[in-house]
Amino acid sequence: MAAVSGPLDRQRPEGTAVAAVSFDVGETLIDETRLWSRWADRLGVPRLTFLGVLGGVAALGRSHRDAFEIVQPGFDLDVELARWAHDDPGGLRENFDGDDLYPDVRECFAAMRELGLRVIIAGNQPPQAKGALEAMDLGADGILTSDELGVSKPAPRFFAAVAEAVGLTPSEVAYVGDRVDNDVIPARDAGMIAVLVRRGPWGHLHAEWPQAAEADHIVESLAGLADVLSPSRR
Repeated sequence: MAAVSGPLDRQRPEGTAVAAVSFDVGETLIDETRLWSRWADRLGVPRLTFLGVLGGVAALGRSHRDAFEIVQPGFDLDVELARWAHDDPGGLRENFDGDDLYPDVRECFAAMRELGLRVIIAGNQPPQAKGALEAMDLGADGILTSDELGVSKPAPRFFAAVAEAVGLTPSEVAYVGDRVDNDVIPARDAGMIAVLVRRGPWGHLHAEWPQAAEADHIVESLAGLADVLSPSRR
């Protein structure tokens, strides 16, 4: 699909050229439908109920962790993760694999490389996520997780670490994510080009927020990213 254009599609500062693109993980590269459905089954609530509550906390700007407390007051995430690992040691549980990859990711990464851009994956993820992403053989130039960096979004140090990892200034890096609060605003504050992808519960809801105007670009899918980052648009 083509990129959404108009007043939200602002011009970059004169002389700025994007040299690398960094991608968030959940609902940017990874479709989390199966993950949240497994959580619903684990919690013993209908999938539609849990997904609806998840959408509700997204609409309110609350953490996804609040969804657990809403459907199961007193819920302890760490304790439940340990129990789940004991009960189903060989299952995916709260994790993802190649079957969860959005279908436009590989083509998008190839298009970025054709533009001469480096590709980085960087998101708030547990340690096992890096191995899962490496197993997909996406051809990324680097994979950074919050667990590995010791800092999580939206902290400024996270975005500084992304730029440092590719040896560039923040203004040379575009950050692509599905959230205004965790991705767009902190990336812009760090000096990066901020791209909001309008998919997943947060992506669709946050695109309606007034703060979405902070995004340099809003795209309907990663298939539209090459259009807004191509040299002709710089």
